[in-house]
Amino acid sequence: MPIERTIEEAAEVIRSGGIVAYPTEAVWGLGCDPFDEGAVHRLLAIKQRPVEKGLILIAATLEQLKPLIDVAAVPTDRLADVLSSWPGPYTWVMPATVQAPRWITGQHRGIAVRVSQHPTVVGLCQAYGGALVSTSANLSGQPAVSDYDALDPALLTRVDAIVPGQTGGLARPTAIRDALTGQALRE
Repeated sequence: MPIERTIEEAAEVIRSGGIVAYPTEAVWGLGCDPFDEGAVHRLLAIKQRPVEKGLILIAATLEQLKPLIDVAAVPTDRLADVLSSWPGPYTWVMPATVQAPRWITGQHRGIAVRVSQHPTVVGLCQAYGGALVSTSANLSGQPAVSDYDALDPALLTRVDAIVPGQTGGLARPTAIRDALTGQALRE
């Protein structure tokens, strides 16, 4: 079993190429450095998730996401909707910049991003100093887990650290919408 770590220790694990499990708004998540290709591919292998599907990034602030998303490409009225929902449990698919790694965007031109208000997520992104990959802590195709005790022990043995805490109490994973159209991709 990986060791429980403080937020600051977990941020160091991420900087060292590690994978961290932590609570989010609705479910337990797995995170790593989005620019570390090896860490991202290891996370995808843990989840048994294909790279083509792309991944969500979480951040403490919009500034942490700006190198990866093209805010200027989003129409003003749509951008107002995005910005008014953050920080909060809303994930938006935004146009990706050329700096966004293909191992994050997968087969898509956009990138799913969220500015969170969950205290553990915010603290982890602040301590790390940037946006993080965030995907549910379960095997691909399996239900997401909101209770720490329900996490798959075999999955946990493959991560490098756990940040203890509670999820934010949402009944299901965050909604995902397309920032260009407002279309719901996941309710």
